[in-house]
Amino acid sequence: MMQTRTTDTRSSSRAIAESEIHAMVDGRLSPAAAAALRERLAHDPEAAATARAWQQQRAELRDLHASVVEQPVPASLVAAADRLARTHERVTAWWRYGGLAASLVLVFGLGWTAGDEWRDWRGPGAYTRLEPAARHFAQQASVAFAVYQPEVRHPVEVTAAQQEHLVQWLSKRLGRPLKVPVLTDQGYELVGGRLLPGEDGARAQFMYQNATGQRVTLYLGAIKAGGGNRETAFRFLSEGPVNNFYWVDGGFGCALSGQLARGALMELAEAAYRQIDPPAAGLKR
Repeated sequence: MMQTRTTDTRSSSRAIAESEIHAMVDGRLSPAAAAALRERLAHDPEAAATARAWQQQRAELRDLHASVVEQPVPASLVAAADRLARTHERVTAWWRYGGLAASLVLVFGLGWTAGDEWRDWRGPGAYTRLEPAARHFAQQASVAFAVYQPEVRHPVEVTAAQQEHLVQWLSKRLGRPLKVPVLTDQGYELVGGRLLPGEDGARAQFMYQNATGQRVTLYLGAIKAGGGNRETAFRFLSEGPVNNFYWVDGGFGCALSGQLARGALMELAEAAYRQIDPPAAGLKR
């Protein structure tokens, strides 16, 4: 008895990789390559269904953020980004050339003696002058706050409802166990957090919000440049409408940012500091 052998069209052709579908959906294929892929999809119902789903998802995402794309960039964010770029250039030049003259230019250029104040957490003489990298870290925290604080639908990647997963995920990415401060007594509840890129590795940002919708963010990450293993005093930085309290301990930076008055932000920063890195002695006021 003669047996008839049917040929499976899918098995006789090369399987369609997800990367090919991604490239087509994102418009990264040439017209000829896209046409060839659509021809192959016609013989692969499963891959074709995946392509349609991704195209629909892309369209929905574009519609969701259409109003944001059309809006002008906030003036405060443009100003903060401009200051950050100028400061980065100064820091780079200082590290490249070094020397007393460059150090003096950087000190006065950044306004260390005029714009900020020390907050001594460890007693007289225990603090050291902050390195440029620490201030640069704080400016990055201010920019991150300006970017994500106004978000309505997606202010965080992982919400507070998944706090255990959030902490484990960010701890793994930053390479050290993280502790999320509780600011309930100060009237702020955790919204959630997100992972951000940084020059010295990954950064974590935790967002908090009070009953009136006012938000603050806690920005965390390693600071390797400029002798970052030394401890620093608590320091205040004002970047336009964004105020910032930050400190470095053991090469790890923390910065609390918000559009709050200095005293109100200080109260939150002190509460966060006590839970993240409780000092051996009491706080010095």
